[in-house]
Amino acid sequence: MSSPQVVVVIPARYGSTRLPGKPLVSLGGKPMVQRVYEHAKLAQRVNRVIVATDDERIVKAVQGFGGEARMTRVDHRTGTERVAEVAAHESGDIFVNVQGDEPMLDPAAVDTAIAALLGAPPAAIATVATPIKIPGDIMDPNVCKVVLDFDENALYFSRAPVPWVRDTGGKVQIRHLKHLGLYVFQRDALLEYPTLPQGDLERIERLEQLRWLENGWKIRVAEVEHDAVSVDVPEDVARVEKLLAT
Repeated sequence: MSSPQVVVVIPARYGSTRLPGKPLVSLGGKPMVQRVYEHAKLAQRVNRVIVATDDERIVKAVQGFGGEARMTRVDHRTGTERVAEVAAHESGDIFVNVQGDEPMLDPAAVDTAIAALLGAPPAAIATVATPIKIPGDIMDPNVCKVVLDFDENALYFSRAPVPWVRDTGGKVQIRHLKHLGLYVFQRDALLEYPTLPQGDLERIERLEQLRWLENGWKIRVAEVEHDAVSVDVPEDVARVEKLLAT
């Protein structure tokens, strides 16, 4: 049996409210979208990488460094909907949604998520998480937490500190897991995503992956050591450039 064809799609929207033109922000002399693209290409199980955008400036930038880009509709509610539009017009068995604001992406995390999807039995959707190492991240609403069942499937994703430790008087051994915004889909599952109704939890938490859970789907979660470094606000740019210089 031949290996599945794996396509990474990087949703890159120009109109970020907190950092306009974010995909084209220069990091160490390269636009951020190029750094994400180059890291995704290093994953061993990936056959192709495509940037999905709503802006011609991003298309030109991607083509300028020799990458592939596709124009998509401007009205998508989530990055996964943008990825699904590309998947509807491109061949591939497995599609990976790599966030366009993580220039320090670890290619091994992509391979780990793909391996989790293809495990026995195969899953429809997989993602990755890492143990929280900074105590302040537990209470930070910008850090998404995930809790799992006994089969390593997500029970819930939240900006809240889940699980909440009720009895603080005694010693409680608990690990909080940070969800990393990297998703792997079987093609059919991804194409169904835009047809699923949004629920209250997705709208309230502003977490697109909750749409799957609210509609009864399972998401397999694999653990990685790598911790994502996202660029969301102007202050993050200097932080990432400092990391690139080390």
